[in-house]
Amino acid sequence: MARLLIVGGFLAAIFWVYSIVDCAVQPPTRHRGVRKAIWIVIVILIPVIGGILWFTIGRRRANDNGGEIRIIAPDDDPQFLRSISKSEQDARIRRLEEELARLEDETDDGPAPDPRP
Repeated sequence: MARLLIVGGFLAAIFWVYSIVDCAVQPPTRHRGVRKAIWIVIVILIPVIGGILWFTIGRRRANDNGGEIRIIAPDDDPQFLRSISKSEQDARIRRLEEELARLEDETDDGPAPDPRP
């Protein structure tokens, strides 16, 4: 029975320290309910129960944006892609191809020297 209590106490201490560290390193935007400092105090003052509360109530999941606006890259935004006309795309491709051809001409100084001695 004593071994079980020692092992249980050891595991509770590890969970307590892990909860404190996890709560402390999370950015303030990932805390729900109350401010970050209050969560740290709760986890420290109520060792095991505070950690359980932190992981069940206080910690916001990575996929939970909490009402924040998600920024979408232009190539992933269907509305932006619909707004681009075909002629604009063709003109941009043509400009890029011309620039690439100009860069290739600048780097072409003639045939490459023979690497053999």
